[in-house]
Amino acid sequence: MNYFELFEIPVGFKVDQKGLKQQFYALSRKYHPDFYTQSGDEEQADMLEKSSMVNKAYQTFLQEDATIQYLLTLKGLVEPEEKFQLNPSFLGEVMEINEQLMELEMDPGEAELAEVEATTNELLKRIYHDVEGTMAGYQEGITPEKALLPVKDYYYQKKYLQRILDKIASLRNIAPRT
Repeated sequence: MNYFELFEIPVGFKVDQKGLKQQFYALSRKYHPDFYTQSGDEEQADMLEKSSMVNKAYQTFLQEDATIQYLLTLKGLVEPEEKFQLNPSFLGEVMEINEQLMELEMDPGEAELAEVEATTNELLKRIYHDVEGTMAGYQEGITPEKALLPVKDYYYQKKYLQRILDKIASLRNIAPRT
């Protein structure tokens, strides 16, 4: 049973956050190990496993990136610790951003950080635009695997850009106020 089946929701990149919490509470009550203390060892172990799965699924569905990763993993497109080769043109753009960040590590300034952050966010928007339709219109059993390959690219590119945004945030914490 996968997380989508467990939560009885359609397989997709976007999860309805409103119904998610309600379903989480319902499943937590249904599979809570405390309700099975009088059951046999096998059923207790099964409920403990399902309870754990409910928690993992909920944490996955709360985070968009984790949901993307989970769905791509279900489809066999992403593997743990995969060394994915990013697009060379994307890497060129990112190299420029990283060079600017290296300079800012020596002399951080708020205006410069804001500029690099804006550039990074613009790149993030652009790469999302390329897969937005596929992600929003995904239909289990209908959307071909080939259509998911750009989503895989997006997933890894977004992870890379998130590390840059995290670095900007850490530099911002040490940047002098101007």
